[in-house]
Amino acid sequence: MKHYKPTSPSRRHLSNIKFRDIVTTNEPHKALTFGRKRAVGRNNTGRITTRHKGSGHKRLYRDIDFVYNKKNVPAKIVSVEYDPNRTGFISIAQYADGEKRYVLLPKSLKVGDSFIVAEKAEVKAGNRLMLKNIPVGTFIYNVEVKPQGGGKIGRSAGNYAEVIAQDAGMTHVKMPSSEVRKLPDIAWASVGEVSNDENRLINIGKAGRSRWLGIRPTVRGSAMNPVDHPYGGGEGRQGRGTRRAKSIYGKPTGKGQKSRRAKKYSNSLIVSRRKVGKKKKETA
Repeated sequence: MKHYKPTSPSRRHLSNIKFRDIVTTNEPHKALTFGRKRAVGRNNTGRITTRHKGSGHKRLYRDIDFVYNKKNVPAKIVSVEYDPNRTGFISIAQYADGEKRYVLLPKSLKVGDSFIVAEKAEVKAGNRLMLKNIPVGTFIYNVEVKPQGGGKIGRSAGNYAEVIAQDAGMTHVKMPSSEVRKLPDIAWASVGEVSNDENRLINIGKAGRSRWLGIRPTVRGSAMNPVDHPYGGGEGRQGRGTRRAKSIYGKPTGKGQKSRRAKKYSNSLIVSRRKVGKKKKETA
């Protein structure tokens, strides 16, 4: 991590990653990039559906291969690059037939290393194979939920899932959230964990840097008026005044409350729910 001299209040706690020691090029591969309008928390009608998003620096989108549909062809890591659209590092993978693709970089791979996508590939970092061929206890990332659907789970910096069990055509996978879920054992996953695990140690340091990232200010509900939030109103500082925590829309939120739909299609695939709320102290 890179720390700065306290030349100003915002620099006092500012910390960042030493990109110069990790990234090998500053320019992306032009053939795999294109411009893209960001949704910034709006839906298809332009209404805000996720608050506190908007503005931020313009970004060039890197076309990442999450599907890995080029099988049984070895590929070599050519570069390590920063991607403004995600927290993990990416790299150019050059296949033996000459094709280049952007892929998520696993933690232990560097320039010159190789990997392969094959049904029965060796179980080593970077290789991609079917879940049924991955031993119990292996860390995996970029995991598919449906076969050939592309990686959906474990894609952010330092993230990984873990293979827990193999049972009757299904693989039990422990998610980064601690939820244990059943996935089809013919779905694909990459071995290892996503690079840049130091990302969680970054201290943004000042409000302006959040704005560059497209993060807008968050106002406390208790500081609002009653018309604007369930916690609003009151003379002076007030508690929330309601028994259970709720969002601006009045829906249950946080503190271990269940917000999952009772009839969600994937309920039958969950072996154990994620652990939420405050950790209970162990009693002797």
